[in-house]
Order: sequence, then C-alpha cells, then structure tokens
Amino acid sequence: MFEMMREQHWALLAALADGLPQHVFELGKRTGMKPYQLNGVWQQMPPHIRGLLRQHDGHWRLVRPLAVFDEAALRQAAPGFQTGILHECTSSNDVLLEEIKNKPEQMHRRLLVAHYQSAGRGRQGRKWVGKTGECLMFSLCWVFDKQQADLGALALLTALACQKGLACLGVRAEIKWPNDLVVDSRKLGGILIETLRRDGKTYAVIGIGINFVLPKEVDNAVSVQAMFQTGNKQPVGAAAVLGAVLQRLDQMFPLFEQRGFVVFVEDYQAAHRDQGREVCLLSDGQVMCEGRVIGVGPHGALLLETEEGVREIVSGEVSLRQSSEIKPMVKNEETEYLLLDGGNSQLKWAWVRNGRIVHLNHAPYRDLSELGREWVQYGGDEIRIVGSAVCGPIKKAQVAEHIPREINWLASMPQGLGIRNHYRNPAEHGADRWFNALGSRRFTQNACVVVSCGTAVTIDALSEDNHYLGGTIMPGFHLMKEAMAQKTANLNRPLGKVYPFPTTTPNALASGMMDAVCGSILLMHARLKEKTGAGKPVDVVLTGGGAARVAQAMPQAFVLDNTVKIIDNLVIYGLLNWVEQE
Repeated sequence: MFEMMREQHWALLAALADGLPQHVFELGKRTGMKPYQLNGVWQQMPPHIRGLLRQHDGHWRLVRPLAVFDEAALRQAAPGFQTGILHECTSSNDVLLEEIKNKPEQMHRRLLVAHYQSAGRGRQGRKWVGKTGECLMFSLCWVFDKQQADLGALALLTALACQKGLACLGVRAEIKWPNDLVVDSRKLGGILIETLRRDGKTYAVIGIGINFVLPKEVDNAVSVQAMFQTGNKQPVGAAAVLGAVLQRLDQMFPLFEQRGFVVFVEDYQAAHRDQGREVCLLSDGQVMCEGRVIGVGPHGALLLETEEGVREIVSGEVSLRQSSEIKPMVKNEETEYLLLDGGNSQLKWAWVRNGRIVHLNHAPYRDLSELGREWVQYGGDEIRIVGSAVCGPIKKAQVAEHIPREINWLASMPQGLGIRNHYRNPAEHGADRWFNALGSRRFTQNACVVVSCGTAVTIDALSEDNHYLGGTIMPGFHLMKEAMAQKTANLNRPLGKVYPFPTTTPNALASGMMDAVCGSILLMHARLKEKTGAGKPVDVVLTGGGAARVAQAMPQAFVLDNTVKIIDNLVIYGLLNWVEQE
C-alpha cells in the first residue's frame, strides 16, 4: 500500500495532519484536486489512516493528528535548516550518509523528515517500527570540527535536547542512559548517531524517532499524544514537536563543540530516569554488572557504584535495566558453568549462572593464579566446566592445575545448534573457529563473515540458512612482523601506522599487514555475497585483540553499506549457546 501512495495522497494527508477541521474546498485548493476527487483518493489510504477521517457539513478532520508534513510546514518548523521530505525510503540516515559522499560541502544543518521507512533501525541493530504518521522520524547532519572520539557524548546530548524540547510542550519524559526517551518503563523515542570522517571534519548523522501516536504493534510504548497535557484544548502538532527539538539542538550543539559535554552533565543527570537507582547492565541479554547509578562522566560514561568500587561504563553493545526488571528472570533451579576459551597466547574464561555471564576474565598461561583465586569465589561441586582449546596439551595441563574438577574440552563438530559444518574433516577444524560460528548467531541471523584477529587470523563464511562453508587462515599481525624481521633484510624494525599511501618503511609494513587482512575479509565477503544472492545482507562479525584496528581500517564505503560488528569473547558466546541448548 505504501508504495502505491502518490503525491496527491501525501498532499491530502499533510493538509489534514494537524487534526483541525478543513473544508473540502480548502482541501481542494491545497492539494490541487477537485472536491469530488477527495473521497476517491482517501479510500486508497492505508487502513490505519483511512478510519481516522470524520466528515461533517463539508468539513473533514482526523480524530488525531499525524506526523506528516508538506514542504511549507517543514520549512516553518525548521528555520535555518536545509530541509527535505522523504515520503518513502529505506532509512533517512542512509540517505544522508549517501549525500555526504556526493556533496559534503552542503551537508551542515541538512534535515530530512521521513514519512515511512522500510528499514529503520535503532541502537545495536534493532529494527525501528513505525507506520506512516504514527512516528516522527527525521535525520539531521551536523558537521563538527572534532574527532569522532571526542563525540562520545553526542547521543546523550541529543537525548537531553529532545527531552527539553518535549518538556516545553508539556510532555513529561525522562532519559534512559544513554539516549532512550522513556516515560517510566515505556519507550517514547530513540536516537541513532552514525559518524563519517572526511576532509578533517566529522559528519554526524543523527537519526531521531519519537512516537507521535501510540503504535499498537509495539509493546511497552508511549506516545506524545498520549502524554500531552489534557488541559490544553488544541492538540500538539508534529511540527511543534519537531520545532521544539530542533531549537534545543541548535542551541546546544555549538556550546557542546566549544566546551564539551561537561556543561550539560548536571541537566542530564536531572533528566536521567535511573539516577540514584539500582540497575543491571546487560550485554547480549547477559548481566555483566550491577550497581547504583551515581551519575555520568564528562564524556558520557555511566558511573556505577558496585561492590568492587565505582565503574565507568561506556555505550556500545550494552543495555541498561532497572534491577526490578531483571530479578523476575532468575530461574528457581540454578545452573552454573565455567566456560574456557584456550587460545594460543592466553586463556579467557567466563562464570555463568542461570544462563547469564556474571564475570569475565583472561590471563596468559604463564600465570593463571587469578583463575585459581576465582575458583574459591565462584566454583563449587555443582559447577560444570566446558571449554574450547587450540592451545595444545601442555597449556591445557596448566589450566587443569588451577581447577580441581574435570574439564570437558569440546572439539569442532559435524553439526550443532542447527549449523552444518562443511569442513571435510571436522577433527582438523579448529574448535575456536567452530564456536566463533556458533557464537555469531547471537548477533546476526544473516549470512556473515566471521573474523578472528588473534595469533592467527581466521576468516570463515556462514550462510543465512546455517551452513558453515569453511574459511581461510593467515598469520596474525605479530606473526607477519616476526616473519618479515627474520626472513627479510633491513625490515627488523618497529611498525609504524596504517596509511592509505605510506611513505616510510615502518608505515609501509604496518599498512601492508593491515591491507592483507582487510583484503582477505573483503574477498570472502564478496564470495559469500555472490553465493547468498543480490539484495540479501552479508554481515561481518569481528572478534579478537586486533578486531577494533581492523574495523577502523576497513574502507568507509564498505562499513556504510554493510553491518560490521565487533564482539569480544565470541568463543565464549558460542560455548554458552551450546551449553544452553544442549
């Protein structure tokens, strides 16, 4: 239905969107149609809009306002901004990111309002659901003379601007760290910020979605219309909401660029729903820590008072919940595991209780005393120990010295958790590669390239229908450097930095090694993309100590066009998937 809506549909909808009565002759003038044509056009509206119309004595009105604009209303709500309307698009953020590539000099204060998005998204890759008119959806590009690393608090600042803008209209909302707009536990809006570095400047694309009308298909949601003060006779319009938010952004962004987030910390904490409350922080649905919120830092980190002291939590693949929301999830019958990832150079481990990771740690094999000390705290007769190892029998024995229980070391398997292993001889297949593949299914259900950046770099392909197709192995960064130092004259020197066109030997070494890894990833991605078929996504999941460097070095166009995720401890998540479903 959405694809069939033509300009006359949007013009009629925009004319009625404020919820006020309009005579059919006035509607005809505004839309360029004859009055007798209006009924026929209205009958082609989507069902959730068609039933909102009320007619009386030649006047039409909607029983509730909708978030739909025409160009004149948008310009009036957004003075000083370069405005545009997208009736239908995949994502307004994606459209702006593409515009930055083609005309960067015109992008500062560029604003796009979207009426319908087929692929709207929020934080952590979540889908943002919104029917036409129900959600106020817009994206704004703001160009900063700052590095991307200096914009870590931009999402918090944007949430604060939205909260202040809504408050001036009588809409009571709070912020759930870092940038969700909520009313108690119900979600009112969300923010997604994506940045692009170009010509010495940072282009921030700020996507904002605010529920304007209560979405029936979304659980635990609230809307502007539901929260608007009932004492006001006139309903608040979407243009008023947009204008109020843009005004606060316009005031706050320049001050943020000059003085940073520190000047806004006090206001943010006053608007923060969980200030002073007991909360849990979750990573992939697993509790990573608990404590009391004591504030936010000058760069936007959450300050959490825990039993071990004050911790700073930065945003990322982390979700915050009040402790009262988590406790009902605990099972009556406790299950406990110690999960071990025996890599070539170090051991990683996780203590798991009732399906949740309660503690993570790692250490080199030469000193595993910390594992022994943690056994006293977390271990017990009922705990089950499961591991994946590529480290060899000597290092396995070193691990066993610190654990007074039998360890069940798992090898690669012909199939598991619905994934079929196409490795010709699974006994030769590294267990870490297999459990990385199993773990990736916690983070994507698409076809994906799974990359582990450790002592060796492994690049494996997993199809969308759960066939592990195989992959490649190449030396890691340290092994490459070691080989160059030992086998090549005059190259035993410290590495430099990665550059597109390196002009020194140290930089050429560092750049060559990174290009080798990134090139292998791109080649595997292209192969899997061809096998998967046109139009279907192929994600990239990176893990290991070098994952962040590799993600930063990937071509910017590739990162914009594809989903690239960095997941620490992917083997641990694979083991957790296995023991939970076993």
